[in-house]
Formats: sequence, structure tokens, C-alpha cells
Amino acid sequence: MHAPTHGDTWVGLTAATLPIGPAYEWAVRPDCGAVVLFSGTVRDHAVGRTGVQHLTYEAYDEQAPAKMNDIALEVRERWPATGRIALLHRTGRLELGESSVIVVVSSPHRPEAFEAGRYAIDALKASVPIWKHEVWDGGSDWGTGAHDVVSPESLPSRAGGVG
Repeated sequence: MHAPTHGDTWVGLTAATLPIGPAYEWAVRPDCGAVVLFSGTVRDHAVGRTGVQHLTYEAYDEQAPAKMNDIALEVRERWPATGRIALLHRTGRLELGESSVIVVVSSPHRPEAFEAGRYAIDALKASVPIWKHEVWDGGSDWGTGAHDVVSPESLPSRAGGVG
């Protein structure tokens, strides 16, 4: 998975290790004084499940990148000064400590970068068709907190955002 050579949006799915350093470096622009990077990692527990051993992510490959692009468009609508946006998610089996998702947002100022990054990860979790299967000490099953997929436009912004 390589950064785009043109444009300011990078979305994608990969079974490979996420390019955290390259995504951060790609997001840096001369007009942006803030880069916020969020990395979601596999942890050893979930609600009601201790001793999580590993996760497997599946995605609707034809729809997930399009939904990620929708999120990037909505970020730019709500925070027009946004510089670059990366939304990248792993698929396949992941071990404890591995990054399953990264969101990177650059902006001229930190408040907008933080707000846009928070919105982007929340929107990704709510609107992108990606499913998590957990294996823990007591068994295995799909992740807790499953819900219907919603549109990014329907999600509220946090403090300071528009919408």
C-alpha cells in the first residue's frame, strides 16, 4: 500500500501491515501546522470478553473504499481547511498490538485537525462495512456492538465542528 502520487485523500484496505510512518509523512504539507494520527490497535479484551487472542477483519471490498471516500468528503465539508486525509484499514488476521486502522488528518491548526480526526474514526466505525471476528479464552464470535451502517453525513460533529 503506497501513498497516492497526487490528490489529498488516501483510502484503502490491505492485508499488509499499515504504513503508519509513510501515512504521517504523506500528510505533512507546508500549509498545515498540525497532523493528527490515530491508530487503533488490537487489545487483549472486549466488552465481556477477556483474554482476546487475535482478531480477523473482513470487509465488503467493493464498498468500503467508497464509504471511506464519502467520509473524507464530509470531513472537507465540515472542516474546509483540511489538508490531507488518510483512512486505512487492515483485513485478515491481526495479533495483539497490531494496528487495525489508522486515520491521519492534516490541517493548518490543531483544533480542526483533532476534531476532523475524531469525526473520521467515528464515521469510519459507523459507516464502513468492515466486520471484526474475535477469538478469546472462552470462545470466538463476531465483535460486540454491531449496528446498521449509517451515512457519514448523518453523524454529529464533536465540539467546534459544523453540523
